[in-house]
Amino acid sequence: MRTHFYAPLFALLLALTPIGARAQSVDVAGVKFDTSLDLAGQKLQLNGAGIRYKFVVKVYAAGLYLGTKANSTEAVLTAPGVKRIQIVALRDIDGRDLGKLFTKGIEQNATREEFMRSINGVLKIAEMFANKKDLLKGESFSVDFVPGIGSVVMLNGKAQGEAIKEPEFFGALMQIWLGKSPADDQLKEALLGGVKKPGREKS
Repeated sequence: MRTHFYAPLFALLLALTPIGARAQSVDVAGVKFDTSLDLAGQKLQLNGAGIRYKFVVKVYAAGLYLGTKANSTEAVLTAPGVKRIQIVALRDIDGRDLGKLFTKGIEQNATREEFMRSINGVLKIAEMFANKKDLLKGESFSVDFVPGIGSVVMLNGKAQGEAIKEPEFFGALMQIWLGKSPADDQLKEALLGGVKKPGREKS
C-alpha cells in the first residue's frame, strides 16, 4: 500500500510558514502549482493538489483553486465565485480513454438528472480528448467556472471554443474527484487540503 508524503507536508508547510514567506508554488511530482492566482478579476488560492494513480503508476497531477478554503465536497460545490481545476499529465494518456473515464466518473457520481443537465459539457470534454488523441506528458488542461459565463475549458492554456453555459456541469465534473465514488481516494483528500488513511482506489 502506497503512502503519499506530499499532501501532509504541503498542509503542514502552509500552516506553519508565515504568509509573507510562503513559496509562490507547490511542487507535486515535478509539476508546479501556483499557491495563488488571479482569474476573472478574483484572487484564488490553491485549495489542494495531488496525484492520480492507476495502481502504482502516476497518471496526472491535479490542483484545485477556490476563492476561500474548503475541506469538504459540499463546501467546494457550494463555494461562491470563480473556481478552477487544473490537470497536468505525468505520462502520455490516450485521449479517448481519458474522455471515457471522465464520462464514467460523472455518471458514477451524479444523479441521472444532473448527468442529463450536464450532457453538453460531457460531450464537449469527450470530443476534445478524442480530437487530441493523446494528452502527452507535461501537457495540461483546466476548467474554469466563472459565474454568469459558465465553464471555460482550456487545453495547454488555450480556450477550447465557447464556455459551457450549463451551471451544473462544473459541479458534476468536480465529483469525478470529490464525489462519493472518486477516481482516487487519496487524490480526493489531497484536493481537499489534507489526507486520511489510504483507501481503495477506483478503476
